[in-house]
Amino acid sequence: MTIHVGLIGGGSITSTHARACAAIPDAKIVAFCGANPQKIEQLCHQFGGSAYTDLNSFLKHPSLEMVIIGSPSGLHAEQGMAAAQRGLHVLVEKPIDITTSRADALLSECQKAGVKLGVIFQDRLRPGIRQLKQLIVEGRLGKLLLADAKVKWYRAPEYYSGSRWRGTWKLDGGGALMNQGVHTVDLLLWLLGDVTTVEARTRTLLHSIQTEDTAIALLEFSSGALGVLQATTAAYPGYARRVEITGTEGTVILENDLLITTGLRNAQPNPVTNQSPDQNASAASPLVDDIRGHQRVIEDFIGAIRNGGTPACDGHEGRRSVALIERIYAAFLA
Repeated sequence: MTIHVGLIGGGSITSTHARACAAIPDAKIVAFCGANPQKIEQLCHQFGGSAYTDLNSFLKHPSLEMVIIGSPSGLHAEQGMAAAQRGLHVLVEKPIDITTSRADALLSECQKAGVKLGVIFQDRLRPGIRQLKQLIVEGRLGKLLLADAKVKWYRAPEYYSGSRWRGTWKLDGGGALMNQGVHTVDLLLWLLGDVTTVEARTRTLLHSIQTEDTAIALLEFSSGALGVLQATTAAYPGYARRVEITGTEGTVILENDLLITTGLRNAQPNPVTNQSPDQNASAASPLVDDIRGHQRVIEDFIGAIRNGGTPACDGHEGRRSVALIERIYAAFLA
């Protein structure tokens, strides 16, 4: 059965969501909603559906069953709650919102309404990363000891100056960490578990923005493993994300979402198989050309709606990264 989808936003990420939906046979876009009528009309012309600039009118659109929210991060919970109150399932672009209190309000509203809530962390569904997760679950790395995660990306000045919300505390909730680094924060939590202790430094070293463009955090996980996280949008020309995880039985290295090294003490048939490299130039550009990750997330979410299951990253899981980033910011101020 076809599920009818409405998209909230109007920027480049909403275009990504629309292209991903268009690639799914049993998803049909029926409406767009955003503050810029020209952009919304353009999206409707390209993908079909009705155009709205008023959220309440949009949420009353006939046949609407789920929404995908791609608006500025600080609006996610407010718009998601309004959708849940109309009985609509809610899929939110990362982060779930910019504070845990807002995330909690959205979680409560969705639970009360009996609707699904998911957060778009497409990394959880990438083949190479899922292989890494499986190695850890199977105990192939032994006891986890050390994690080193580097997000050394670059964003040109106009990325911020051309936006009303990027790099602001009110709508972005942070900078390189909350916007770009949040994917890697989610990844570390998903792979290594909860964090018990945080030390951090954040700085605005290059860009003329309210928030940080560079952050470093020292993390201690509940397992006893230690971790180092670097996130920046000031590293010209931008480099692929790299995550190294060491356990008592060896080390694995993930780069550009591919497992490039699996140095395990007990060698078994090479687990680095069926990897599909991410074609997006995320290290240097916010634009998404390769929609496969978003498509997987939307397909997974639709499956959860139909089967009564849990999305790959539900609201509770999506909250964890925001909670840790809040702690990182607080650790710097302490």
